Amino acid sequence: MSMVFIRNVALVSLILLFHGLAIYARPATFQQDFKVTWADSHLKLVEGCRAIQLILDRNSGCGFASKYKYMYGRISMKIKLVAGDSAGTVTAFYMNSDTDTIRDELDFEFLGNRTGHPYTVQTNIFAHGKGNREQRVNLWFDPSADYHTYSILWNHHQIVFSVDEVPIRVYKNNEAKGIPYPKSQPMGLTLYL
Repeated sequence: MSMVFIRNVALVSLILLFHGLAIYARPATFQQDFKVTWADSHLKLVEGCRAIQLILDRNSGCGFASKYKYMYGRISMKIKLVAGDSAGTVTAFYMNSDTDTIRDELDFEFLGNRTGHPYTVQTNIFAHGKGNREQRVNLWFDPSADYHTYSILWNHHQIVFSVDEVPIRVYKNNEAKGIPYPKSQPMGLTLYL
């Protein structure tokens, strides 16, 4: 049985932009903002409901999603990944417009690894239904040893993927050059193991 631990799963530091006004959202409980999307028996609230334990075994993984969609903002999660040989295991959290034809999506995917090899994180961006913008980064630490903060900052000008406040990818809005950018659809948060 493999487990992933997540702390501070509320939309931490989320800034919602509405008609030019910044509205700061307060951290809420998991039950207020999220719903389990499959295998609720494999998701447990731990550490006095300050953390979530996701369980992956031979029967199932699990997942959850936000109850609401957001237009721009920053999402951050403190995650401790599966330890040891985790090849074939993918843990991901992403923002998604939940539309099939012109889907917008911002992905943070943690690819499993072989013991002794670096952990790899992959980011991807879908804009107006077009993806194939993957980039991979080998992490400079063992993400299974302790919690680390993974963030996506999404605004009208750019998307910034960060690890422990260190930007690992910046995707600028280059619509003026004909490059699609996700700016017209609100997105919800999904996480799965």
